[in-house]
Amino acid sequence: MSDDKKATGQDRKEISLTEDYEVRDWTRSLGCTEDQLRKAVAAVGNSAAAVRDYLRKTS
Repeated sequence: MSDDKKATGQDRKEISLTEDYEVRDWTRSLGCTEDQLRKAVAAVGNSAAAVRDYLRKTS
């Protein structure tokens, strides 16, 4: 997610792990832990769609 609150379209497509609130929001949205989120991003990159697929396959 970007820090630009007006750029919401891009925010939903990419996962950023640089801000605590972004990590919190993504873990809530994806139903995973912070560790699982970080591992998924490391494995497949920051695409929200790729992370969702990865988490589904590893759950």
